[in-house]
Amino acid sequence: MFTGQWQSRPTKLDAFKPYLDERWQEGCTNAWKLWEEIKEQGYPDGYGNVRAYVSRNLRGKPQPVGPRPPSARAVTRWILTRPEALTERDRIQLKDVLANCPELDALAGHVRSFAHMLTQLQGHQLPAWIEAATPTDLPSLQRFARHLERDLDAVTAGLSQPWNSGVVEGHVNRIKMLKRQMFGRAGFELLRKRVLLYS
Repeated sequence: MFTGQWQSRPTKLDAFKPYLDERWQEGCTNAWKLWEEIKEQGYPDGYGNVRAYVSRNLRGKPQPVGPRPPSARAVTRWILTRPEALTERDRIQLKDVLANCPELDALAGHVRSFAHMLTQLQGHQLPAWIEAATPTDLPSLQRFARHLERDLDAVTAGLSQPWNSGVVEGHVNRIKMLKRQMFGRAGFELLRKRVLLYS
């Protein structure tokens, strides 16, 4: 006798249901995110009502199947690759990603200008780059720029001079690898022979 007596009662969520349905069809299936979005639009109640509506009314509805968004690793690779070295498909996908995220677009610009400074040995531009990167809304980039300022002279020299310690670091890593392979099996003499053998 009492079945369904509250089902047709108006609720504060009614005005937001068309928006929730539309967002569900667009692919947003996170009830918490949906609640945050309608809360910004003026929804006065808590998360529980939105969660209940999503689980009762939307969970079974089919969603449009679209292309999968690119992974963070793929986007990182696209940004760190020289633009002329990207394939046409990657270039188009990166352009779409950057068009949909202004923060990522700004970050890509700073990364590319830093890469140009690094590859062209233009360390004298570093203070200007730090000045441009510091006031952004990108906390990680701000931290990176502040850390560069700690030893500005050394970093500027590293970005300006053609010399580097890459070869030495390679030899150190190789020796460490050999030492790990032989750890606990023999002393320095065997390690010395293996180093000389691979040299």
